[in-house]
Amino acid sequence: MRAAGELFAQRGNEAQMDEIATRSGLGMGTLYRHFPNKQALLTAIVRERFEGMIELARAAEPIADPGAAFETILRSYLEAAEGDAAFQRALLGSIGFEWAGVAEQKAELAAIVTRVIERAVAAGAVRDDLTYSDFPLITNGVMATMYFRPSGIADWRRHLELVLDRVSTRAR
Repeated sequence: MRAAGELFAQRGNEAQMDEIATRSGLGMGTLYRHFPNKQALLTAIVRERFEGMIELARAAEPIADPGAAFETILRSYLEAAEGDAAFQRALLGSIGFEWAGVAEQKAELAAIVTRVIERAVAAGAVRDDLTYSDFPLITNGVMATMYFRPSGIADWRRHLELVLDRVSTRAR
């Protein structure tokens, strides 16, 4: 899956199963026994990444400070995605990914993040109009800076700090 992720990151949907098999050191039959097509392989990669994101969210949810819990989820989500260009491309829509294969994982992550955001809103730690629907907007915006690096010098961490300054109600 690592070899496939690298190829998807480099070539998007142009990555071919024979290239993936060669790079991973597998025969085509072995690859196809595990993943009947390219979409199934990409789904497995994204599902695995979402499982990791769920674990990060679970770890952040019990943080006592609601604002810190929100920031921890947001920051750890983006840090985990930093080195995974295939995941970034899937989230940014540049691979033509079909989300049906990870619906359960997306729903679980959404439920945790929703609880954390609602707790942060109730505590006055973040803007009172922040909702879960803002989470993908924020993460994809920062992830676009991470992946595309506009002007070649863009710093996704600075982008995140600018977003957090606008979302958080406490002085930084």
